[in-house]
Amino acid sequence: MRNLSSVFIVLFSLFVVQISCSQERSFGLGVMVGEPTGFSAKLWTSNDNAFDFGLGWSVIGNRNESRSRINLHVDYLWHAWNAIHSTERFPLYYGIGGRFKGGGNDGSLAIRGVFGIAWMPHRTPIDIFLELAPSIELTPATGFAVDAALGIRYYF
Repeated sequence: MRNLSSVFIVLFSLFVVQISCSQERSFGLGVMVGEPTGFSAKLWTSNDNAFDFGLGWSVIGNRNESRSRINLHVDYLWHAWNAIHSTERFPLYYGIGGRFKGGGNDGSLAIRGVFGIAWMPHRTPIDIFLELAPSIELTPATGFAVDAALGIRYYF
């Protein structure tokens, strides 16, 4: 029984060390302005990877429409921490995900790529980001679109 307790303590310690080595705070929530405009969330899964979520309003609409639409996207991101050499943290990031635009009786699905840069000030639980997301629309017809947003998130 004593050996089992020792193994549990060692495994728990390794788990805690792994968590503390990742981002100081793993969940951020904020706003973004652009296409779309709305809410942004980020959930870090490791030091280099995160899920990015967006819920907002697409003011441009679809290619053949002028009305605003609900926009929901989910992306998986990889971060390059050493791409910009600075005393501040400016990771470049890239990823892939999906987007849904809906409004009225119709909707649009797309696969999107994401490219961006974030500023993560030291000793401050925020990040400010600028991203560009080209996408291939799959429904209701195939096509190409580009989303771009500037945003800020607070990490809890």
